[in-house]
Amino acid sequence: MTRRTPSVKARWLTALPFAHRGLHDGNRSVPENSLAAAHAAIEAGYGIECDLQFCADGVPIVFHDDVLERLTGRSGSVRDLTSQEATALTLCGTDEPVPLFAELLALVAGRVPLLVELKACPERDATGFVEAVVAALQNYDGPLALMSFDYGLVDACRGRAPSSVPVGLTAEGSQPDELSAHDDALAKGFDFVSYDHAAMPNAFLDEVAARGLHILCWTIRSEAEASRARQTADQITFEGFRPSI
Repeated sequence: MTRRTPSVKARWLTALPFAHRGLHDGNRSVPENSLAAAHAAIEAGYGIECDLQFCADGVPIVFHDDVLERLTGRSGSVRDLTSQEATALTLCGTDEPVPLFAELLALVAGRVPLLVELKACPERDATGFVEAVVAALQNYDGPLALMSFDYGLVDACRGRAPSSVPVGLTAEGSQPDELSAHDDALAKGFDFVSYDHAAMPNAFLDEVAARGLHILCWTIRSEAEASRARQTADQITFEGFRPSI
């Protein structure tokens, strides 16, 4: 695959491996997407990948799943809760609460790069979700990128995020229809892609590389996987081991 000269805006994206949902321990004592997992990543010198969901009161929280049960033991949808109700819940049987996005930003404070994935939400809420995320970034001074699987959220981020914030597509798949849909998103423009390592390389990523855009990948779980992934990707998102920096 042809390598390329990184864009100035997104060059920091390749500097460090990203700890997937923070440097957690498989949700035993340091849960994913917790402030404890973020702190552990900072202490170890890794970047942080995290997920955002949109609460009923329009406030973004750091949480991966659409439903609450796996991470909190409670039934129901995360989007039916207000942010106050969500942050009163604890993660995976620990004392760690569900964090607000604003709390994560305050903790990280620009010390390591942040790779922030916006989880898909109802189309009627997409603009409000992005606007709430962008509002939280107004006073944030540090390397941070936004991304999503949702093409509509990627477009909304491109239209509303500050020009200094790279916007990327999170993606997977190797079938022709999947790659064609990604090509359509590429035609609209983004700064990088974060791809499922199991589907690399592919023709879509060849085109991403040809355009001089960064390729990240997820989720790497061993040094052997990391070595293979780096034949295509510029940087990895990892969990379950500690890659060299």
